[in-house]
Amino acid sequence: MNRKKLVTEMGRIDRDAFAKADKLPLVVVLDNVRSLHNVGSVFRTGDAFRVERIMLCGITATPPSAEIHKTALGAEDVVEWQYFESTMDAVAALREQGYRIYSIEQCQGSIALQDFATHPGEHYAVVLGNEVKGVQQVVVDASDGAIEIPQFGTKHSLNVSVTAGMVIWEFAKKLGLV
Repeated sequence: MNRKKLVTEMGRIDRDAFAKADKLPLVVVLDNVRSLHNVGSVFRTGDAFRVERIMLCGITATPPSAEIHKTALGAEDVVEWQYFESTMDAVAALREQGYRIYSIEQCQGSIALQDFATHPGEHYAVVLGNEVKGVQQVVVDASDGAIEIPQFGTKHSLNVSVTAGMVIWEFAKKLGLV
């Protein structure tokens, strides 16, 4: 029988160790994400895979927030974050710091997530868009490319927090964390 692990058996690190730990060379940019639950979920996934930081842009809410905390469960207190009034300002800051920036969007010429190749020593940023409008076209245009998650059903999109989980997991695998 498979017994569930106790929290004490999971080898989790504390906040101080998290702050000092090596981070996945990935920044997650939220472009006008309106749901605070989605924001909290991205923080929680960001904590699980030790993303470098999260950039909250435009109408995306920022901590402290009871609604963000409801899904982040404290991850918002350990994952580094920044707020930018404009997603383009965040993209410009990342570009100055040498990041390769990819919009997670359905675009002509996009790369399927499973086919996207990372390169050792590179730092990456992924932009996730608004729940209805997606990533702004101006941001897509300013990106190094677009990554698309293939879908086979009747809907044309996934929830932004689900998308974040899939993308962060794939980057964690490709960058050698798992």
